[in-house]
Amino acid sequence: MNDDEEVARRRRGPMSRIGDLIPSAAARLGLADELRRARAVEADAPIVAQELRLHARQLLEAFRSAPAGARVDELRVTIRGRGPSPGG
Repeated sequence: MNDDEEVARRRRGPMSRIGDLIPSAAARLGLADELRRARAVEADAPIVAQELRLHARQLLEAFRSAPAGARVDELRVTIRGRGPSPGG
């Protein structure tokens, strides 16, 4: 590993599971109510959508256990369109 890679690795910090980050991030951003009511999640990339689907059970539990949480039985994950592709 060269020096630039080492600096980049340290800057990023430790990896965290997205299911562990969403509730606290939403609370810090003042979006706890929106998160509580959410039933669909939109991802920017297929790999992110896959990760959300893999952790759907934990996300649904987080929705239920949030203050004034609602029972959400299904999580729908969509991939946000990026607009027309270059050259087409």
